[in-house]
Amino acid sequence: MRLLVLLLGLVLASPLAAGERSVAPGAGSLATAIAEAAPGDVLTLTDGTYLGPVVIDRSLAILGPRGAVVDGQGSGSVIEITAPDVRLAGFTVTGSGRVNQDLDAGVKIEKGADRARVEKLLVTGNMHGIDVHGGRDTVVTGNEIIGTDSPRMNERGNGIYVWNSPGTLLENNFIRFGRDGIFSNASSNSIYRGNVMRDLRFAVHFMYTRNTEVSGNISIGNHLGFAIMFSNQAKILSNLSLGDRDHGLMLNYANNADVTGNLVRGGTKKCLFIYNAHKNLIWDNRFEGCGIGIHFTAGSEKNALTGNAFIANREQVKYVGTRNMEWSHEGRGNFWSDHPAFDLNGDGIADGFFRPNDVMDQILWSQPAASLLIGSPAVQLVRWSQRDFPATLPGGVRDSAPLMRPLIITVPPEILVYEAEAAGRWATGHYDDTDPDNLSAH
Repeated sequence: MRLLVLLLGLVLASPLAAGERSVAPGAGSLATAIAEAAPGDVLTLTDGTYLGPVVIDRSLAILGPRGAVVDGQGSGSVIEITAPDVRLAGFTVTGSGRVNQDLDAGVKIEKGADRARVEKLLVTGNMHGIDVHGGRDTVVTGNEIIGTDSPRMNERGNGIYVWNSPGTLLENNFIRFGRDGIFSNASSNSIYRGNVMRDLRFAVHFMYTRNTEVSGNISIGNHLGFAIMFSNQAKILSNLSLGDRDHGLMLNYANNADVTGNLVRGGTKKCLFIYNAHKNLIWDNRFEGCGIGIHFTAGSEKNALTGNAFIANREQVKYVGTRNMEWSHEGRGNFWSDHPAFDLNGDGIADGFFRPNDVMDQILWSQPAASLLIGSPAVQLVRWSQRDFPATLPGGVRDSAPLMRPLIITVPPEILVYEAEAAGRWATGHYDDTDPDNLSAH
């Protein structure tokens, strides 16, 4: 008798297995299945079209193959999640409305819809791809998000929009076309890693975001790679910006960031732009093949730059200011490909300091026509006098411990193919260039 009571107690204490139900394609079939489901149920889709939009107001999972298509028919968001602990995986989401100010999206995760998981979906033909709009601890992983390439770029939606959604993980998503790949606004304490983003305005765009990590992402052929704006304590780690047209990385009113291990290569304008950004640690990055390696302006203070490599940029540094800036830290500076240095004691540090910009550079920046005189004896005399009599300098950048060898950051072979394609499209003018917007606009 005691054994029977014990077994009965174990059965009653065990949770009931989630119900599994196959849902046939058709008009209203998915909405009906959701309305009839119990919390924890699993709805399985098959190939075919499921007409929406639909609202998921209870904790359940919807799974299906890529050939199962949930179509919002051009009205609002295709799938709106309002309950916690919802999982979507595998199928296709398309046909949202086109009202940008309403944030019409393929998948919208509302406030209170915590711990949502969106995995391996194809999200295409929507205004915004996935809108994480207040839900906490969301996981968005392995999705393919294809936005629109018309009309004007600023009028398109974002691949993934994160608003006030702490704890969000965005991982291994492929995002192409639209406005921004990932737009993070008024959010915090999140991780965005391993995403590939192509043919966009910004790959990653921060506004009022704090304590969030952006790591291992790849930005290819966008107008701007990683735009960190009005944000605090960002971690920008080991990302690739390849062939991004305007800037690879921008710190605009961004403070206390850790910018480490990134490669910016092949931008036609600026590898790194720092505007009114303070107390940032910028180390062990490689800035290569840009019009300007680093543009540093607007009173940015208390930034530490060390271990970086500035390689084959047309102008290594554009510093706009009158203060003297030291760009070495604890006896370790940066590598400069145009510094004819010697290292007689073999310690890896050049024997002489390096000034990557001087008065003549400032004249050339403000008066481009003066470049015709760049090789004249008068210009060389001015530069010689500034080198030997530094008191004549009106402020500028000095690296007291230049490195003799640059760090190497490798690019996966499959990504090199994308990089070459982006470079060819910029060179031939076949890229989307219909939207020459002010990059400071938001």
